[in-house]
Amino acid sequence: EQQKRIASILSAYDDLIENNLRRIKLLEESARLLYKEWFVYLRFPGYEHTRIIDGVPEGWERKRVPEIIEINPKVSIKNEAEILYVPMASLSETSMIVSFDNMEYRAKATGAKFRNNDILFPRITPCLENGKTAYVNFLDDGEIACGSTEFIVLRGKDVSGEFVYLLARTHAFRENAIKSMVGSSGRQRVQESCFEKFPVLKPPHLIMKAFDDMVSPIFKLIGMLQLKNRKLRKARDILLPKLMGGVLKI
Repeated sequence: EQQKRIASILSAYDDLIENNLRRIKLLEESARLLYKEWFVYLRFPGYEHTRIIDGVPEGWERKRVPEIIEINPKVSIKNEAEILYVPMASLSETSMIVSFDNMEYRAKATGAKFRNNDILFPRITPCLENGKTAYVNFLDDGEIACGSTEFIVLRGKDVSGEFVYLLARTHAFRENAIKSMVGSSGRQRVQESCFEKFPVLKPPHLIMKAFDDMVSPIFKLIGMLQLKNRKLRKARDILLPKLMGGVLKI
């Protein structure tokens, strides 16, 4: 009977976590669909009245990735400060969220360095082919973290981090990177030069702002749900031994 009571208490935490994960999945899917609608299928607000000139909507610009996105931007950090390390294992294969389970603090920064709103794009197979890519939203303001040497860090220059993440999730962007891989079988790596000629359509400021105004709240809500799950898991893991050991009466 006590085991059943303990299970019912802990299962309530698990149910909340699973519910939040389902919400995260649906929220991210809505953002991806909106990106495709506006920037892949070019059915953005007012498209019916926009002229197409040489395959580009009037007022839009053809850009190459390095013109609007920094690839592995330089980050300065204090050598004496501890720094959070994020391994490849922390990245999800299906969404932007990053697991806290495998993170650790290190005395010295190693590998890739990044901050909030950056995108972690794996350069190695099979991580890229399996879908790993993350949007960094779990750091404190001004905090810098480091991670696997197999991360390529993408940071928006003329576009938002949300736009960069959703671009990095498109089939064309990922296939371009996968086709550039070289190396021995099973350990091939993306060549950063593959981004130099990859074309991206950059919309006018008003279109970009309207898009950001729609997806930014979605990304923020995903970040809040991710933080809630972290707290729920921590509370569950603290409760379990106390319930099993009889420290807490039920």
